[in-house]
Parts: sequence; structure tokens; C-alpha cells
Amino acid sequence: MSAIRITRTLRIPDPVRINRYLKAPELGPRILFFSGGSALTGLSRTLKRYTHNSIHLVTPFDSGGSSAKLRKAFGMPSIGDIRSRLMALADESITGHPEIYQLFTYRLPEDEPPAALRKQLESLAKGKAPLVADISNPMRRLIGHQLGWFLQAMPEGFDLRGASIGNLILAGGYLNHHQHLDPIIFLFSKLVNVQGTVQALVNADLHLAAELEDGRMVTGQHRLTGKETPALDSPIKTLLLSKSLDEYQPADAELRKQTRKLMQSAELICYPPGSFYSSLLANLLPRGVSEAIAGNHCPKVYIPNLGRDPEQIGMHSDRGLQTLLAQLRRGLPEDRQNADLLDFVLLDSANASYPGKLSSKLLAAEGIQVIEAKLVSKQSAPLYDQELLVSALLSMT
Repeated sequence: MSAIRITRTLRIPDPVRINRYLKAPELGPRILFFSGGSALTGLSRTLKRYTHNSIHLVTPFDSGGSSAKLRKAFGMPSIGDIRSRLMALADESITGHPEIYQLFTYRLPEDEPPAALRKQLESLAKGKAPLVADISNPMRRLIGHQLGWFLQAMPEGFDLRGASIGNLILAGGYLNHHQHLDPIIFLFSKLVNVQGTVQALVNADLHLAAELEDGRMVTGQHRLTGKETPALDSPIKTLLLSKSLDEYQPADAELRKQTRKLMQSAELICYPPGSFYSSLLANLLPRGVSEAIAGNHCPKVYIPNLGRDPEQIGMHSDRGLQTLLAQLRRGLPEDRQNADLLDFVLLDSANASYPGKLSSKLLAAEGIQVIEAKLVSKQSAPLYDQELLVSALLSMT
């Protein structure tokens, strides 16, 4: 059996396709995103109006924020970004159980004593708190059961201030299901009627590490982003996985069969904007990811960041593209063609604030085509307009 690649002329935006998806989002395209943090939250909220079939592979390597408390207490993967993406894709209409959505996005107060916070959490677990009163059974019991598991396992002195109830439910479900994320993500998705598929890239308790060009080794995702610690002052040379947050201990991870199947089902694969290393390239680290990408002959598109990403110190657009391709090629046979990994770079036609122009010589050598479209509006500048960006992606399917 021989594979045949069919090409077609694109119109961006394509009003026929966009209107078709808007009328029947349940039949919308399977666009797959490799992403981690909050950069895709707005895009996901826009996207669910057009398709309920998008696929979101989320890195569980976050080591900052409230997820850090849970990771330290239970030795588990990060769940904060997973919860955030589930909420962004949740059905916010009356059919999507808004009372459950409200519960999952609720955070415990920052200014109450530990005993009062534990009492509030126990009341939620027993189904007696006002916040769960309007949730019907069996959903209320299911939620209470996961919170009960969390309370039983919660170590003495665990800091509940500002804790996300959604994160605690996910953590309880993770512990309840033999330290696996998939079952509780599936249950969570059903409870809020997630309009898409969200999956953790791996189920392992691992951390990101980066070898810098000046020779230093930095461990921990939160030390790379420049959000919770001072920004890096040396470019990243190599991104790695580590067993430990405190010191670099080489680790490995492998793509799971069910994740590979999801990737094979995609009709468009997108390398989206966001933290370049900790959100995008982190998704490409496990063994088997690049092979699965190359094995799906759907179009693949890269959307570079606008403006300055603290992780891309001094990185010109050419180098950004070359770094992405180098990560995608890692571990693949040398005869693999670039067309198996990346077809297009999607850019704003007004040449918005990219760090330099992509070299036509590089693009020709790599066999990659630039697609220019209006992606930034007056209202969104200097960032991408989510409606324009979603319209462009939908037009490519």
C-alpha cells in the first residue's frame, strides 16, 4: 500500500468551512495541540465554539504555583495546567453543569486559619457545603469521594491556602486510581462536559532540566519561565527530563499507546505559541513522540511567539525554527523528511513583533512554506487575536 499526499488551495479565512463548523461543532476537525501552560486558554475557549474534537496534549512537568505543593506532598505529576485546559474547554452553557464548573474553579481563601480551611474541605467532601448543594447525585458523591481520598492522604501541615478545589479533586482521583491520571481526567471531563480531549503527555513524576550555553544546569520548569524566579541570563542549549527537582538526575519517558493513537487520529497538528521550551519542546521529549508525528501525514503547522519569550534569549526566528526541527528529528532515522514533521509556518501578514524575519533560504532548504494571514487585530495587539487564529487553523483542515 502506498501513501498519497493530496494538496489543495487554501483560503484563509475560509468562511464556508468556518460556518460549517460553527453550525455543527460536534463534527468539527481533530486539531492536535502540543502545549502546556496558559497561552492556549483563550484559544481553547474560542475553539470549542467550532469543534468539540480538538486534542490537547499537556505537559505534567510544571514545578511552580499551587501544583508544586501537591507534587511535593504526593510525588505526582503536575495537574494545574491539565485542570486549566479542562476548564477552558468545559461546556459553560446550562447543559454543561455550571454548578460543577463553579466548584472546580473555586479556590479556598488565603486568609483563613488551617483548621477552618480543613473544615471547609471536609464539608465539601461530605456534600454539605453550599457550593455543592445544587450538584445532583451521583455527581456530588463522585466529587466527594475524590476529595475524601485527598483528605485521607493529606500530610500533616499541608498548606490549603488558595488551593484550587479542581486540583484537589484531580489529586484525590489520582491517588484513588492507583496513581494514574487518565481515569480521573476522563471523569473530570465528563462532569463538566469537556468539548475536546485533554490528556497528560505522560503519567510520570518528572521535572524539566535545561543545560545552558554557559555550562550551568537548571532544574525545574518554574526556574526556566522567568515568572516565579529571575529570568535566565544564558540561552538554553539542551532541554532534558530529570527525576529530581533539586538536582539533575537523567530521566526518560516514553509515549503511551493511547496517546500515540490520539496523535494518529489528528487532522492537523499544531505547534502553538507559548513558552517555547517548557510548553512546546517539553512535549517532544518523550521517546516516540517524533515518530508518531512523522507517522501521521496530516498537515503540521508552527505558530511562532509574538514579542519576547523569556525562554528564547537572543533567539532569532531562524534559530527558533531550527531548534524546533532539531528536537523533532531527535531519535529519528536520518532519511526522515522534514515534510513528515513540519509543513507550514503561520505568520501574521502585517509582520507583527517577531524576533526577526525567517530566511527564505532556510525555508527552501527545509521544504517549509510560510502562510501569511491577518492574525493580530487592533483589539488584540500586540498579541494574536484568538478568533483570527482559530479561523486560520480551521481553514487549514
